[in-house]
Amino acid sequence: MRYLLAIDDTDQKDWPGTGHLLEKIRKNITENGWGIADSITRHQLFVHPSVPYTSHNSVMCFAGEISQRKEIERIIDLSISYLKRESAPESDPGLCVVFPDEVKYPERIINFGRKAKIKKLSKQDAYQLAEELSIYLTEHGGTGDGVIGALAGTGLRLSGNDGRFRGSHFILENPCKFKIKDLCEKWEIDKACTEDGQILSDEELVSLKGKVKTVLKENKSVLLVKKFQDRNELIWENLEHAEVKHY
Repeated sequence: MRYLLAIDDTDQKDWPGTGHLLEKIRKNITENGWGIADSITRHQLFVHPSVPYTSHNSVMCFAGEISQRKEIERIIDLSISYLKRESAPESDPGLCVVFPDEVKYPERIINFGRKAKIKKLSKQDAYQLAEELSIYLTEHGGTGDGVIGALAGTGLRLSGNDGRFRGSHFILENPCKFKIKDLCEKWEIDKACTEDGQILSDEELVSLKGKVKTVLKENKSVLLVKKFQDRNELIWENLEHAEVKHY
């Protein structure tokens, strides 16, 4: 059974980020043998003076697989213990768990996530939707406003076309060329394509430099590339970190 788990608003200035905390939870689930926990995605939410946030106002989410519905109770208990123990004192943590196959109107969660990217939403908005769709949503300190981002994060991950994967596959100081098939075999990269959707073939070369990061497109880990002139040759290169950030 596939589930989505998101947390938000667990940090403050000079405190480990929310992604760092969710990575601990994800690794512990795997180490305990409680099923598969996929890579974490970072989803950007509305940035505005009226919305409190630490640095970027982004929420973290991962997808997991369990064999039985009841196993989620252990995962929720584990997540809550981490939130209570390791969230920053001034934070407002929220936790959301969604079983996509059990949600009658998944488009409503997706729409909530998309709205959270462009406008300020309330905690009441989040709880009302969660109640109507029987979604697990809880707060664990402070104002509890982290439930807004947590619910939005599951919606954006569910859309399959938002956010970038946390961390980088590797960092290169100098450009280095790779075949697409080699990248896909060695790292968690499903395919490479341009921003307008042109997919590169396995044998095509891409010049990589800087932080090599992927984004979530069509529920895949995708390396975004663009063309550039290398001496007399027109070849592909990965998008720079600043270009990937808007995903």
